[in-house]
Order: sequence, then structure tokens, then C-alpha cells
Amino acid sequence: MTDPEIVVDRSSPVPLYFQVAEQFSAAIQRGDLAPGDRLDSELQLADRLGLSRPTVRQAIQHLVDKGLIVRRRGVGTQVVRGQVRRAVELTSLHDDLARAGRQPSTSVLELATVACPAEVAAALGVTAGGEVQHLRRLRFADGEPLAVMENWLPLDLVRLTLDGLQSRGLYAILRAAGLRVRGAQQRIGARAATAAEAQMLGERRGAPLLTMTRTAYDDQGRIVEHGAHIYRASRYALEVTVAER
Repeated sequence: MTDPEIVVDRSSPVPLYFQVAEQFSAAIQRGDLAPGDRLDSELQLADRLGLSRPTVRQAIQHLVDKGLIVRRRGVGTQVVRGQVRRAVELTSLHDDLARAGRQPSTSVLELATVACPAEVAAALGVTAGGEVQHLRRLRFADGEPLAVMENWLPLDLVRLTLDGLQSRGLYAILRAAGLRVRGAQQRIGARAATAAEAQMLGERRGAPLLTMTRTAYDDQGRIVEHGAHIYRASRYALEVTVAER
């Protein structure tokens, strides 16, 4: 694959590495560079652009940090899928990935009846220590780990199975059981990945993660689930439309 034409303006106040990175980023977003395409080596790029190798290396690292390219030993530098962009709506990640043309898959890490932790009990409106359904899943997009999702549900709500959770999203299962999820309270934040989380998600320890907690209720006002999810910030973004009041 031939890299796109990159033009740098040495008279511009914009750093040279950033000019290079932004032009590669634009080429990836346009589709001129597709997932799997390989970039020229740092030495080749430096020679072609008339830049120093440290400048080119900084541009490449900027693209790696944005999750647009990866370095693979023995292969070189390759374009990867861009971030999953998801509107902040009452939808499931499984359904959003499918609508975006991505292939969702799920590994169920845990499905059990457990004593409800106090902080979850407050959200679900149940007694702390009472029995609830607990599930923990690792969600993939096109075979790449994207999110770890943990949820708690009342015991008498719906019967969850491993097969069902591996093939469908949680909200699709709730809909099939006749439950209509109508609203939710949601909080979005960020934190650093633990060593265990980084290993599961294919990130380095301390990498930035997006966090989301959600408590959802049905059309009768009953709380149907409480979730605590983490997402790779390098592969996932939440979008919000705002308007003047």
C-alpha cells in the first residue's frame, strides 16, 4: 500500500509531527487507508518527507495513541479499525455494533446468583445481601476486545442463559421476555486500567478507560438492571448532541 501524499508547512506554527499525524488521520477517516494497510517505515517516511526520524516517530506514536494504527513485530505499522462511536442513548452495545456494520461477539465471564453488594442494592432498590443475578461479559468488535460489562438484575425478572448472552445483547433478551426498558440514569467517567483489565482488553496497564454506570427501568417504573461497564478509550467514544436552551 502506498502512503497518501503528505505535505508539511515548515512556516506554520503547527508542529511538524502533528501536521503529519493529522494528514494520516484524515486519510484513514476518508477510507484512503483501510484497516490492515501498512504504512512505510519511519526511515522511509523521514526520507520521503524530508523530516527527522524523531519527528516521524512522534507522529506515528500520536496515531498509535489515538488507536488508529498499531505496531506489530515482524509486520510493521498497520491501520486498524477506527473508534466505535456511540450516541448516548438507551441502547445496547451489541445492537449498536451490529447497526454500525461491526461484528459483535461476547465471552461470558460470569453468570451466577450472588448476594447483592450494598452499593448495587441501593441502585436496584433491593435489600443488601439479598440474591440477585450477576453477569460479567467481555464484548468484542470484529474479534477485538472492546469492553468489559458487569450487570446485576433482580432474580424474578428474566432467566438468563450462557447461550442467550453470547448471541444477543441484554436489552434484546429483556425485550423478548416482554420487558420494555423505557429510561435510565447514567453516569460517564474515566479512569486508568488495572493490570487485569488491561490484559483482558489488550491495553497497557494504566491505559485510559471510559466508564459508564447505568440503572434502567421499564415502562411500569420497575428497576430492571444496574450495570457498570468499562471501554477502551483508544477504541470507543461516546457522542452527545447538545442544543441551546
